[in-house]
Amino acid sequence: MNEYDPTSPDETFPDRPVSSATSGPSAAGSSGDAGAAPPPPPASAPDWSASETMAKEARRPKVQRLLSNRKNRWIAGAAVMCAVVGLSVGLATSPSASAGQTVSTSRSTGGPLSGGAGSNARSGPAAGGASGTVGSVSKSGFTMTTSAGQKVTVDETSSTKYEKKSSSISASAIKKGERVLVLGMTSSTTIKATQVIVQTTGGGSATSSAVIPFQRGAATTSKQVGQIPANWSQGSGTIVSGTAANKATEAALAAYPGGIVDRVVKLSNGEYNVHIIGVNWPHHIFVNQNFKVVGAL
Repeated sequence: MNEYDPTSPDETFPDRPVSSATSGPSAAGSSGDAGAAPPPPPASAPDWSASETMAKEARRPKVQRLLSNRKNRWIAGAAVMCAVVGLSVGLATSPSASAGQTVSTSRSTGGPLSGGAGSNARSGPAAGGASGTVGSVSKSGFTMTTSAGQKVTVDETSSTKYEKKSSSISASAIKKGERVLVLGMTSSTTIKATQVIVQTTGGGSATSSAVIPFQRGAATTSKQVGQIPANWSQGSGTIVSGTAANKATEAALAAYPGGIVDRVVKLSNGEYNVHIIGVNWPHHIFVNQNFKVVGAL
């Protein structure tokens, strides 16, 4: 036996209590020990139940904190959701967003091409025209200025017709200073001319002085002159071209020169609504079936 060999079986586990017949309790059922209480566990033996209880107690605050954090996040999320729902409901029931409510705006001044509030809508160039004094002349066309001061660009083509006193003339007859009536497809202040008529007189009638030129900053004028079709409403009618549009444009500009006709609309009663831009008034000139001006608005 060497020094590393245990000298006795109990030396292998030095913490284990030494048991012997004389130091330990007698076997169960032996006389004299039947009523004796069992000895307490050794002081060095681990108390697993106590350790487990302490571990549970240690874990409990962490779980409670986790649950508390989850609860706080849920409450915060619910509060945000309530705020969003409340905002949506408020917008849905707000007077400014109520169904069927019409929001309208008004302008105290009109631009140089203003057609008036609620003017007829159109999707592109339409038959119209303008009258004025020729300014600069080029190979592709010329410029002119209306009696109301509106600048107009006239584009000529190989099919453009020129006329003076009901007679055909050449394009070279169009010179600076000439007074002309231009008919054609109008897009804003540009007219693709189908016909250019040299006017030998000033043109216009006694009512021409009633035209109100555009003035920046001036309030838009609204008034009614003559007869307006009873069932007319802005935007009604059908845009026309050809001879009817040319005759209606010529009649309207003879009575109220200065603006630009950007479309002619045939109404349900057979009359025409000639739409004017470039002046503060009029914006609508009404021409009957005989191409006589009957009213303005």
